[in-house]
Amino acid sequence: MPLYRPWIACGLLAVFAGCAAVQAAVVYKWTDADGVVHFSDQPVPGAEKVITSSGSSRGVALGAQAKTAPPAKSAKGALDFNQLIITSPGHEETITGNQPVNVHLAIDPALNRATQTITWYLNGNPLADQAPDATQFTLDDLPRGTYTISATIADQPSGAMKSADSVTFYVMRTSLLSPTHKGTP
Repeated sequence: MPLYRPWIACGLLAVFAGCAAVQAAVVYKWTDADGVVHFSDQPVPGAEKVITSSGSSRGVALGAQAKTAPPAKSAKGALDFNQLIITSPGHEETITGNQPVNVHLAIDPALNRATQTITWYLNGNPLADQAPDATQFTLDDLPRGTYTISATIADQPSGAMKSADSVTFYVMRTSLLSPTHKGTP
């Protein structure tokens, strides 16, 4: 066995061990004149400062500091779900090759599209290009790295919010330097 293989394995273990950090962030929350609740990482006049902490070892991106999704208010009545879980990608799943990442949120009972919206977060940043009622979509061309995806459902009339547990997944891409890479040099 070549001597460099144990070092590669040790390096990979060190990278994955480094992913176990707890996140914390400052979020500003305010309600506009129409009664819509907003969250931002920038201070806004009249906004309430909220310090969040996930209390979990999941959700740190390699090469970048991940932000934490806005905190969820306790959801009584309007957001009583029997099931609210991200079923794809699987937790700790590794996506290899150049495959897209299929994302799916299982909700029971179904989303009330008239009053409830879903906000998706990738590494703590909102995915602005997703429809507010999207329970499934595809992420294409993610570079190699560690990702955390989460979803928060907001009920507009009550202002209540409820979040699914976040899911951490890994993307491994074929290196251009790999002898198995089929591309042209």
